[in-house]
Amino acid sequence: MRTRLVTVLLALITAILVIPGPAATADEQGGEALHGQISHPDDRDQGVEGIGITVFQEDDEIGASETDPDGLWEVELPGPGGYRVVVDQESIPSEFAVRETSLVVDGEAEVEVEADDRRPLIIALVPAGGDADAGSPSPLEGESEGSGAESDAPADDESIAVGDSGGSFGERLAQLTVSGVLFGLVIAVSAIGLSLIFGTTKLINFSHGDMVTFGAMMAMLFSTGASGMGNALLAIFAGLGGAILLGVFAEGRMPWTGLIVTQWVSIFAGLVLATLLGVLGDSVGWQLPLWAATVVAVLMGAVLGGSMERYVWRPLRHRNVAMIQMFIVSIGLALILRHVILVLFGARRERYAGFQIQDLVEIGPVSLPPRDLVVMGVALVVLVGVACLLQFTRIGKAMRAVSDNRDLAESSGIDVDRVTLYVWGLGGALASLGGVLFGLNQVVDYEMGFRLLLLMFAAVILGGLGTAYGAMVGGLAVGLVAVLSTLWFPSQLMQAWALALMILMLLVRPQGLLGRRERVG
Repeated sequence: MRTRLVTVLLALITAILVIPGPAATADEQGGEALHGQISHPDDRDQGVEGIGITVFQEDDEIGASETDPDGLWEVELPGPGGYRVVVDQESIPSEFAVRETSLVVDGEAEVEVEADDRRPLIIALVPAGGDADAGSPSPLEGESEGSGAESDAPADDESIAVGDSGGSFGERLAQLTVSGVLFGLVIAVSAIGLSLIFGTTKLINFSHGDMVTFGAMMAMLFSTGASGMGNALLAIFAGLGGAILLGVFAEGRMPWTGLIVTQWVSIFAGLVLATLLGVLGDSVGWQLPLWAATVVAVLMGAVLGGSMERYVWRPLRHRNVAMIQMFIVSIGLALILRHVILVLFGARRERYAGFQIQDLVEIGPVSLPPRDLVVMGVALVVLVGVACLLQFTRIGKAMRAVSDNRDLAESSGIDVDRVTLYVWGLGGALASLGGVLFGLNQVVDYEMGFRLLLLMFAAVILGGLGTAYGAMVGGLAVGLVAVLSTLWFPSQLMQAWALALMILMLLVRPQGLLGRRERVG
């Protein structure tokens, strides 16, 4: 047991050392800048072109920009400091006016930019003659009170953004409690697969965070318009999915050689189709609403998880590869997946179109945008659905049996390899869904899953390694502790307090909240 614990810690330290942290993003993006997107007030997916933005430092003009057809603008800055952003009122179409907020007054905003900060700034439009104060971004997206950007700058931090209503302690406690539940639900959905995979294979999957990123990126791709690259990726995953389904339903019913040949034919057919669609490029373009793009992303996540199990982990297990080597392989898969995403999508941080600025829903002292209510509702439905799957279905009972005792389950007639494949597919699907939910509340970038990975580890260890219910409880606990800690401490320490809770739990109850004490030796 001691050797196994040391092995796990060494692998975790290796992952932290070799995987680039948040600083890499700042370096690649190159210094300080202000940027944003000005959208049509009635259609957030449609940008407004030709609006002039000028940035001043005191009385000196630093730079100017004009919104492109998508409404995007960006001004590079010479360094950190205070800047004044001025919107050219004459360039705004006559049917629109700049929305007045606590930050943007008379088309001007004062912004403080830190070192290596590419600061996003929300400048919204309203119909001319309408209520210029209508519509407000979620307080969950704002910075803490006193930063000068309470409700107008989307989160661009390495942790979840936390709102501060600025009211009484009780109001702040209620707001942060709801924010913590929201964050905990996202962690729980993402971490269930991580816990189930460990329970069935005893493997700590370091690439799980990048599977979260994969889901968020795929939903972003298909909701903003897929063409050459999107079609090619879809074709490749269709071929892989066909090969996996053939293995599930045809294994034992047709000769082994024929099955292998058929599977590889499916994979190569996907590659050929991907090449053809890549050549056609933008001539085959299409776009899905976000909910449909999320469904596609979840299916692709399930195929990604199943492919990892079928073509990487199962052969390694059958060759009796030691666990330490498998840990290193999982780190390698994490690096490969993350940097493939970086090459394909770049290091830019984005948000799902149409979900940046929403009218807040007031529920007593708590204010939430509709998207956060949807995130919480979807997460709760998914958690209940997974619990019902594990508790009442045949495959769910088989998953629990393999997690409890793999050898006994196999001797009882359970096809352990097939159950493990199902677990990886379910884990990949849930990780992708968690990425979409996390991206709705935060920003989407190539490192978002890695930033969530340590909190997912904390959740599964706190709840009990190998149990899905433990991941659910642990995720909620970690989310609440992380967010509520900002009542007294800086938001930069959110993850530290969550990990401190995990360490305390290991000292008091090493098996976790819902784990079972096991005899070793």
